[in-house]
This record gives sequence, C-alpha cells and structure tokens, in this order.
Amino acid sequence: MLLKKSLRYWHTIRFLRPIQIYGRIWFKIYHPRPNLSPPPAQRKQLSSWAATPLREISLTGPTEFCFLNKSGILGEIGWDGAAREKLWRYNQHYFDDLNAVNNTDRRNWHIDLLETWVRENPPGIGTGWEPYPTSLRIVNWIKWSLGGNQLPEKCFESLAIQTRWLEKKLEIHLLGNHLFANAKALIFAGLFYEGIEADGWYQKGRRILDQEIGEQILSDGGHFELSPMYHSLILEDLLDLINLHHTFQQEMPDLWEQIIAKMLHWLRLMCHPNGEIAFFNDTALGVAPSFIELKNYASRLKVPFHLPDAVGMSHLSESGYLRFTGSKSMIIIDLAKVGPDYLPGHAHADTLSFELSVFGQHLLVNSGISCYGNSALRLFQRGTAAHNTVQINGENSSDVWGGFRVAQRAQPTLKLLDSTAHSLLVECSHNGYLRLFNGAEHKRRWLIDEETLSVEDCIEESYDSAVARFFFHPQVNLQIEKDQARGVASLPDGNSAAWQVIQGIARVEPSNWYPRFGVSMLNQCLVIELVNAKSHVQWSWDFS
Repeated sequence: MLLKKSLRYWHTIRFLRPIQIYGRIWFKIYHPRPNLSPPPAQRKQLSSWAATPLREISLTGPTEFCFLNKSGILGEIGWDGAAREKLWRYNQHYFDDLNAVNNTDRRNWHIDLLETWVRENPPGIGTGWEPYPTSLRIVNWIKWSLGGNQLPEKCFESLAIQTRWLEKKLEIHLLGNHLFANAKALIFAGLFYEGIEADGWYQKGRRILDQEIGEQILSDGGHFELSPMYHSLILEDLLDLINLHHTFQQEMPDLWEQIIAKMLHWLRLMCHPNGEIAFFNDTALGVAPSFIELKNYASRLKVPFHLPDAVGMSHLSESGYLRFTGSKSMIIIDLAKVGPDYLPGHAHADTLSFELSVFGQHLLVNSGISCYGNSALRLFQRGTAAHNTVQINGENSSDVWGGFRVAQRAQPTLKLLDSTAHSLLVECSHNGYLRLFNGAEHKRRWLIDEETLSVEDCIEESYDSAVARFFFHPQVNLQIEKDQARGVASLPDGNSAAWQVIQGIARVEPSNWYPRFGVSMLNQCLVIELVNAKSHVQWSWDFS
C-alpha cells in the first residue's frame, strides 16, 4: 500500500513544472500587507461598453444567494465558514449577479451588497481575498461600472486595494485558467484607473497574457485544458478584453481577434445540434456563456470570424477530438491525451469516450459534473465508469485521484482514420491499463454513416473483467428486449434509434446525469460485459 501510494505521488509530481513546486511553497509562506493607499484616478471612458453575455440570476433576495442549486442568506451563513462548500463560497465572492439577467432590477440590492462586502471583508482576510475570486470580482465590478453604474466610493477605493493585493498573489503555482484570470483582472484595473500605478498593472497583465495565450491556446483553437466549459470561459475573457480596449480606445494585438475566430470554430465543433457543449473533462452547463451567446458577443464587437458548415468529418488534431456530422446524426469522439501534462486538474479518465446526437437531440451523453472538492462523487464523475467507454478490472484508464490530481495517464494512439462526405471510420487504442497487473490495451473502432453507428471494442492481452457503458440522455426512453441483445431508444420528438449487441452480455442499469453543479437527473445506462480473452462488442443503431 505504501509503495502504491508513493508511486501515485511520483507519477503526479513528476509532470509538474518547477515554478508550480516552489510557487506553492512561496504562496503559503508569503503574506504581503495590503496597500491601503488612496486609489488612482478613474480613466475617462471614451466609447460605450458593449453588452456582454448575461449570467444566470444568483441574487434571489437583498442578501440571499443561490449557487450550485443551494440557497443561503448572508445573515445566517456569512461570507466564510463550513456552512457552505468552498466552490459555493467562491461564487459568493465573484459578484456575477452584477452582470446577470435583469440586473438593473436589482441595482439597489447590488449597491447595498457591494458596500456590505467591503465592510465585512477586511483586506487580505478570508476566502474572498484568494486570488481567483479576487480576479473575477475585480472584473465584475469594473464591467458593472462600465455598463452605466457608479461604484460606491468605498468600493472604488477597495477595487484598487484588491488589485494591489492580487498583483502580489498571482497564482503561479496553479497556472492555466487561474493565471489567465489574474492577468485579465490586472489589465481591467490597469485601464479602468489611470496613472503610473495603473499603467504598471496593465503592463504586467499584458506580459502574462501574451505568454499564456501562446501557451494555452492550441493551433486548432482549443484551450489546452481540453474542457469545452473552460474553453468558453477563456473565449469570453478574450472578448471582454477586446470590449475593454474598444471602450478606452486602446490599441491591442491583432492576434487576439485571430485567436477568437479559431476558438469560436473549435467551440462550434464541440457542441451538439441543440447548441449545448459536449461533456468532456470538467464541463457543465450554466457556468460559461453558450456558443450562441459568445458568437453574438463577437459580432457586437465586430470581431471577424467565419464558421464553415460542420458537415462530414472535422478533426481537431492537436486537441484530440473528432467530430462527424451527417444528415441525421452527429458524433464527437475523444481521442485526446490527458493534458496539459503539468496541469491535469480538470481532466477525466474518459479516453475513447464519445457523445452522440440523432435527429438533432442528445442520445448518448457522458455523465458530466455536479461538484468539485475531494468527495466520492467527484472521484466517480472524473472516473472511467461515468463515461461512454470501457473500464477494465474496475480501474480508471487514467489514475485520477483527489479532487484535481492525475498520476499515470492513458496515451491514445490513432491507428486508422478514413472518411467520406457520408461516413467515418476511425480506430484508436490507449495504454492506460497497461500499468495494472495483467494489464491490457483497449482498442475501439467506430464506423458511422447516414443511417448506422457501429462501435467495436477489443481488449488485447488478458483481463479479469471489462465493461463498456453507454449512458442515455434523461429524456431518452430505453426499452430492452427479452433476449437482452437488442432494444429501442425513443427520443422526445417521437423518433427512435434501435440498438443491437452483436457480441457481449447486456443489461440496463439506472444511473445519473449531472448537467449542472448541484444537479442530478435520473437516466439509464446500457452496460455490456465483454466476453472471451480477446473479445469485442459491436453496436449498431438504425437511425432510419
């Protein structure tokens, strides 16, 4: 047991960059004193602030919040403490409701809450002063102000104190989307205020952002954490930054608009026909703006982009995702590595999983996420058993553990890829189970055309047990015949998809789909036990 635990730590730590290791130590021991100097003057706004995508309402009363499907009254739970989980507390300090649906109706609530926050959250103390919520709050306060509202004087002063604090507490130990958010906040404050100090914030934010854009945005337009949800958040960040520079008539790199165009194209390919993002890695609905909202935001900002018709095969080769769109069906396949190597906190053990829509509606879905933290549910949602792929010997294809850790990782190998305008054949394997005693390689083949989908799984080498799972959307009614080898999945609009097990032992199990934080919905899972030492399962759906 001790050896296994030591190896897990080794395979987790060995991928980290040195800055993440010494940065973690620095972050724990460095406690700067807040700089309470008077704020710089506010910079004159030269153009109108363009409308941004609106968040869902989270302030349901003057001091009542609702996050993660759970409510809380400020006077009862305060701003910190065990009455609510960490992520709920983070959301409490973001102030997203300032820029939410019908926000003008709650303007008086907002002003009171802003002043209450400053009064009850002394500089540098508590969850609200951690760098990530501080970054999002700085941006939300400034966006609210640029949208035609006046920050109370104490809040205007606090905003500068928060920015000075953030500048000394950048999340160099986490990197990724956290450092991106830090840089965005410095740029926002740097243009919202004026003078030497503000220029310093701006320049520091730009240096970080210029470096992180090159690091985090892949050549195919995907964000390197390979989560459609976080991709959408980073895309919104870049659009906000363009909006900010337009508002103060500041020059900005042409590269930003080029990257936005690529990111919009990537996001479109990672959406189902109904516009919802596919659930790969840490992804849930209701956190980031939708593709349509982001596309419309880019149009309002006059960012040039072109979105070709997504028909036939689209291969996001650096990200590792593959999409095929026919006249009746759409499939998105995960051929991706766990990545990036040094930042897998939002990764799942979902290699060779896929999602499927037919007749414009969800049919097969990965299970999604409803929580963060270090719980059994969080571990399950990251695990192989929560995805449309094969689990061998009850283990995960990549060794996900803790809330945001990954030790040994599956490495996929694309073996065959052939497509026409009306069909796709792809075969891929991964070595994620070779680390196990009597380890085995999982190979999967998909063949899809206008009418059918066939999925074949093959386990090479020996194994004790192997199970393929296929999760159906909650609105799909699954019926299985007495022979347990065939059935029909009925869609809400009356269409149906037939399925047949060619080889394997089938059963239907109740399961759960987690489309949003704090939300669980009942659905059904078709479970196939693979048979024979070297076996495969073939699936066929008739979409006609």
